[in-house]
Amino acid sequence: MVFLQLRHFNGVSHFPSQVHGKRKVSQRCICLQPQAAVPSRTRRIMESISVSGEVGGAGGAYSYDALKRLDQIWSNICSTQTVQQEIQQVVSSNAGLFSQSDLSDKAVGTFDVIVCGGTLGIFIATALSFKGLRVAIVERNTLKGREQEWNISRKELLELVESGILVEDDIDEATAAKFNPNRCGFEGKGEIWVGDILNLGVSPEKLIEIVKKRFISLGGVIFEGYSVSSICTYENAAVLQLAEGKILSSHLIIDAMGNFSPVVKQIRSGRKPDGVCLVVGSCARGFKDNSTSDVIYSSSSVKKVGDSEVQLFWEAFPAGSGPLDRTTYMFTYIDPQAGSPKLEELLERYWDLMPEYQGVTLDNLEIQRVIYGIFPTYRDSPLPAAFNRILQFGDASGIQSPVSFGGFGSLTRHLGRLSTGVYEAVRGDFVDSYSLSLLNPYMKLGDPVLRPFLQDVIKFGPLAKTLGLVMLNKPQIIPSIFKQVGIPVLVDWSGHFFMLGYYTLLSTFADPVIRSLLNAFPPRMKYEWNRYLEAWKYGSGLDYKL
Repeated sequence: MVFLQLRHFNGVSHFPSQVHGKRKVSQRCICLQPQAAVPSRTRRIMESISVSGEVGGAGGAYSYDALKRLDQIWSNICSTQTVQQEIQQVVSSNAGLFSQSDLSDKAVGTFDVIVCGGTLGIFIATALSFKGLRVAIVERNTLKGREQEWNISRKELLELVESGILVEDDIDEATAAKFNPNRCGFEGKGEIWVGDILNLGVSPEKLIEIVKKRFISLGGVIFEGYSVSSICTYENAAVLQLAEGKILSSHLIIDAMGNFSPVVKQIRSGRKPDGVCLVVGSCARGFKDNSTSDVIYSSSSVKKVGDSEVQLFWEAFPAGSGPLDRTTYMFTYIDPQAGSPKLEELLERYWDLMPEYQGVTLDNLEIQRVIYGIFPTYRDSPLPAAFNRILQFGDASGIQSPVSFGGFGSLTRHLGRLSTGVYEAVRGDFVDSYSLSLLNPYMKLGDPVLRPFLQDVIKFGPLAKTLGLVMLNKPQIIPSIFKQVGIPVLVDWSGHFFMLGYYTLLSTFADPVIRSLLNAFPPRMKYEWNRYLEAWKYGSGLDYKL
């Protein structure tokens, strides 16, 4: 027999973490049989919240059962054993013409482009429709945005306007919260406050509703509740077979199915990621001080989570659902290996640390929803096209960013470049794997230094200036960097740093000369050189504008 004290929190009975013996700890004690396992605090909190309307995309699920499923996927990734299961061969190739195949008379729709995955795919689909292409979206769920908000800068949203996806009035309609100033810092090591950086809370639900209406008005077609079964590429078409029996054909298929896309799994042959960002958090009501945000904040020491020690980072911003509502994220970057913390373990640590970080107590908060996600990353990213007529987009492509890491925040910067490139590829019939790979080129990782980085752009000049000042002012930390990071990693990083400078040189001096000659080039050559010029510009961060 054991005695446990019950206390009430958020409508849930909570057990203390320390189990006392037969000593009476309160006048309100109950006797429990020892065979019943005590549910975790995370489970009790999540099961006390009404969950409805889970949608596709990273972070689109909120239930405890969905958390356990994702933790199982994460455990499989971390396994030290080689993955034994056969990778599903989603994509196959046929050397003939689709019009001569047995499937040609069964296709229920023919398009210029089919986008698989609608949560983020709706943006590239709408941009291509705006340019005049016939586009369809295949989404396994209802195509809608989730409840949690995306924090972003107005600058990034204006890029959606430039791509024809939104008009400026749509930005105000979709913006649920505005907040300034915004903090960056390390605990005990000082803080920097900046303005207008990731300072808008955008409602994905409202934003995607707006873009969805615009997509349909432009002639776009949406297949909701359909899943990808297989893709077969022919000389003149890419054919998509849906699990529900429908067959669609197109000139190009865009894979926007996210980090765990079955097509990406086939391309990477199930290889374990080189690194992973684990994210947990919540949106809660009851924060009194709720006018500023944290772009990135970290404690000055590593913390114990499960059997691992990790460096934890935080992000926090007001939520648009109410003046006292606030979203807080806790995330960490780790190598996937045996013993890595599970998401549920990370959430347990989150409940311990978040109150001190935000100056609140859990008893005074009403948890609206719990948020969690996994963002894998690979050294060989972005992912080059492996098949003719199939291009990865968004998280599936591996185009990621140093702060937002993945999702909506990392695609806005590239949307104009990609929509223009895809349009040219389709119109010119440059849809072989080499030509498509040029759309996902190799890219690197006072205010002129800070602002581009916080808006997901790294430049050679500011980075060199920062590193130079650190080496001059604190040379004593250099040996510890070599010891902590290791020589092989530093050599690899130095190669990327050199390429950052090389791309800056090419974009600054070679670009103007080549651009003046472009109109004299034949169509394919012009397409290829346009992609090279874009790679230099975006790879060097010279696309960044204040």
